[in-house]
Amino acid sequence: MKKNIVLFSHTAVILLLISFSSCSVNRAKIDNSLGKYFEENKVEGCFTLLNNSDGKVTVFNMALDTVRFTPASTFKIVNALIGLEIGKITDEKMVIKWDGVKREEESWNTDLSMEEAFKVSSVPYFQEVARRIGKDTMQHWIDSLHYGNMNTGEHVDSFWINNSLQISPDEQLGLVKRLYFDQLPFQKRTQQIVRDAMKQEENTLYSLSYKTGWSQDKQLNSIGWIVGWIEENKHPYFFVTLVKSHEPNVDMKKIRLQITKGILKQLGFFEGRK
Repeated sequence: MKKNIVLFSHTAVILLLISFSSCSVNRAKIDNSLGKYFEENKVEGCFTLLNNSDGKVTVFNMALDTVRFTPASTFKIVNALIGLEIGKITDEKMVIKWDGVKREEESWNTDLSMEEAFKVSSVPYFQEVARRIGKDTMQHWIDSLHYGNMNTGEHVDSFWINNSLQISPDEQLGLVKRLYFDQLPFQKRTQQIVRDAMKQEENTLYSLSYKTGWSQDKQLNSIGWIVGWIEENKHPYFFVTLVKSHEPNVDMKKIRLQITKGILKQLGFFEGRK
């Protein structure tokens, strides 16, 4: 009897981890009309939206929703959470000095606070944070979060952009939902700081929060992300946009946001009526 109890407990823990790290798509509504936003930009991709009030999920391209890709700069959500939790980032105002290396993204070539680095998606800032966290501590937290494939590879300052770490859109959705509701294994202060850093737009009709990402997969496809939530009338809706392009010169910064906002508008957002 004791052996059976132990086996059941182990299974229950696994199921609990899976349910925490992803968002069930069993009740998903497939909306192929959303494909036009990808087609008109000549890219592939998927979009997933969770209505928290009723648990309903809307998906375009279910085939990609559970496929894992490099998280790119969306990992800054977790990098920031860990850094804040263990004191490697004291608060959102903590500045890391520019290392003097001139980079193509001009906004990175200066001293930046955590909130500034998050907004401009500064890779150097968060690479330094990752080095300060250290490989063993980073692995511990990624394992605790059950984040994607949980593979941090050999380099603590690049595993989220070199295809070692990978995560699916479905898992990303589960992560941001838990962040929104203070359900991640971090202090509430830690989660609040990161939520505040993710806020991009706020007015009387809606509040829009997200983190972007852009990198290449192993086949050298450009992979773009937008993960976050939109609130109207105090009701949150969580979403993930994944964009995949074979064109190396694709304007991913423009396209991923254009697709996301186009879809959200079609679904009735930005008018304060949700």
